[in-house]
Amino acid sequence: MGDLFLVRHGETEWSRSGRHTGWTDLPLTGDGRAQARGLVPLLRTLGIGAAFVSPLRRARETAELIGLPDARVDADLCEWDYGGYEGVTTAEIQRTRPGWFLFTDGVAPGPPEHPGESPEQVGERADRMLGKVDDALAGTDGDVVLVAHGHFLRVLTARRLGLGPRHGAHFQLATGTLCRLGTEHGRPVVAGWNLRPTG
Repeated sequence: MGDLFLVRHGETEWSRSGRHTGWTDLPLTGDGRAQARGLVPLLRTLGIGAAFVSPLRRARETAELIGLPDARVDADLCEWDYGGYEGVTTAEIQRTRPGWFLFTDGVAPGPPEHPGESPEQVGERADRMLGKVDDALAGTDGDVVLVAHGHFLRVLTARRLGLGPRHGAHFQLATGTLCRLGTEHGRPVVAGWNLRPTG
């Protein structure tokens, strides 16, 4: 069975400034496009059997730039719904909520169309996505690639390892990087993290 590879989209204006970016559909910056193109040599070494991508522009653009234009779009890969914290930085939130931490405290309610998600709700989405990943891995001899977003992929990693959603806090994930989740003696492990080509 193949491995699961995670790609966080390249840099956007909001990721560069630390603003929480859930549903706001931003394009990549020039640096973000360069980050994505830089992953191509790593992706070429994989035997990709299936690829999935978030419907948001920054992820779809990244998938195209890394050579996966036909990746299957899946809404379960969307970023955390930050509710009332969309577009707000952690420092700004902590001015009124000292000590606030996304992975344990969740978000403030937002508008009806984006009410916000708790860590547990994000974990449920991650579990659904992992079910699709396992089906894809069982149906192919190759690897599976997910192109998505930082906080969501951190929660998905925690769930893959059998940890609660809040443990996603322990997996800092940079823009425009590749991560590998594999197995050792039949148990899930982190086999590579925040990878970029060297040299």
